[in-house]
Amino acid sequence: MLRLIGRTLAVLSLLFTLWLAWVVVVPVSPPASPYTVSVAQNRTMGQLARTLYADNAIRSQWVMIAISRMMGSDRKLKAGLYQFSGATALWQYLSRFNDGHPDQGSVTIIEGWTFRQFRAALRREDDLRQDTADWSEKRLLAELGLSDGSSEGLFFPSTYYYLPGSSDLELLRRANHTLTQQLQTVWEGRAPDLPYQTPYQLLIMASLIEKETSREEDRAMVASVFVNRLRVGMRLQTDPAVIYGMGERYQGRIGKEGLRRDTPYNTYTRDGLTPTPIALVGRAALDAAAHPAESRALYFVARGDGTTQFTETLDDHNAAVRKYILKKG
Repeated sequence: MLRLIGRTLAVLSLLFTLWLAWVVVVPVSPPASPYTVSVAQNRTMGQLARTLYADNAIRSQWVMIAISRMMGSDRKLKAGLYQFSGATALWQYLSRFNDGHPDQGSVTIIEGWTFRQFRAALRREDDLRQDTADWSEKRLLAELGLSDGSSEGLFFPSTYYYLPGSSDLELLRRANHTLTQQLQTVWEGRAPDLPYQTPYQLLIMASLIEKETSREEDRAMVASVFVNRLRVGMRLQTDPAVIYGMGERYQGRIGKEGLRRDTPYNTYTRDGLTPTPIALVGRAALDAAAHPAESRALYFVARGDGTTQFTETLDDHNAAVRKYILKKG
């Protein structure tokens, strides 16, 4: 009996070994040639294996996940585009992903980042040639053919692909060109009678909206509040602008001293828009700045659950502050 069990286990072990070898070693014809796999920032090997399996590019997602964990490659995924020509084995996919050399690298720039954060992200790209890493802002603007001012807000947040060894200057040029196109499109389709004289002023407003809320439902109302304030000569009083003006002095809270300290970006002490954008803006914030909601709201306060309370009068705003901020309502 024991001998029979032993033989059975040996046969099962052999069958499993043969199956595993078939899964790992024998190539599979991909759905297209070349087969392109996009690895986004922070994508896990589990997500990637499920994509390959759904595309019928591998025979088992679980084997791929298990082997990648044993190899440690599940923690080394390099973002970018990987191309595979012809039939490809599972081990070949793992080898490429483990080597971390995509056919095209990629870098994702997030809405609301500052230009400093953008440049820091570029410096982290090992496959990108760092031509501008030690350039001053003035030199960078000159090389891009931009006016000698601020670079803040002049680049569009998105995922950009690049060939390994290409220059970071080229990627910056593409990001600026994309922003210019997006801004021009939004400017040409803007609502009438907005308090902006130039596309750049609309860009500034979009950056304030970008930093005030990430909720799609609230962007147009935040834009409405800011536009209404400009129309009645009221100061914008937006904390993100104050924080931007504080620079490295900001340590997590503004405080009364920060609100009183005058900087070009302190919208509590100065009228109108800030002199430059305060962040990189996405299309949604641009659209909100170009098409504010129709309202008479002049105030808003966070409810504490991710939503926002908008009010028209100071009394109603103070009541909202007591209820949602001071918890006395």
